[in-house]
Amino acid sequence: MNKKSFFFMALVALAAVLALSACGSKTNNNASSPSASAPAGTASAPAAGGGETKEITVGAKNFEFDQTDIKVKVGDTVKLTLKNENGNHGLAVPDLNINLKNGETATFTADKPGTYAFNCSIQCGSGHDNMTGTITVE
Repeated sequence: MNKKSFFFMALVALAAVLALSACGSKTNNNASSPSASAPAGTASAPAAGGGETKEITVGAKNFEFDQTDIKVKVGDTVKLTLKNENGNHGLAVPDLNINLKNGETATFTADKPGTYAFNCSIQCGSGHDNMTGTITVE
C-alpha cells in the first residue's frame, strides 16, 4: 500500500468515526441548564388569550422521538422540552424558529393553525433522517 492510499484510508476512517460519534454520548455538554417540566401532554391553568399552558417533553433515543404527532390548540402556550434518553440529539422546528439541545426548553404561543414539521438537528448517525415529527395547531 503506497502512502497516498494509506493517507486516504486513514482520512476515511477518521471521517466515519467523527460521523458516528455524534450519537455516542449520553449527555450533551453544550446544553443550557435544564428547565423543569411536567410529563408530556400535561396542561395547567388557562393562559392569557384563552388557551392552556401545555408542557410537552419529547424524549429522543437512537433513532426516534417518543412523540411524533403533537397536537395543541390555537391560543395555547407551549413549553417544549427535549430530553435525550440515549445518544446526542437536537429538536428543530424551523417554521417556529426553535432549535433545542438536550435539556433545553422553548416556549411559544400557538397562534396560527397549521402543521409544523420537526426533526433531529444534530447529525446522529445512520437513522438520523428517520427522526421527524409534527406539531399540529388546531
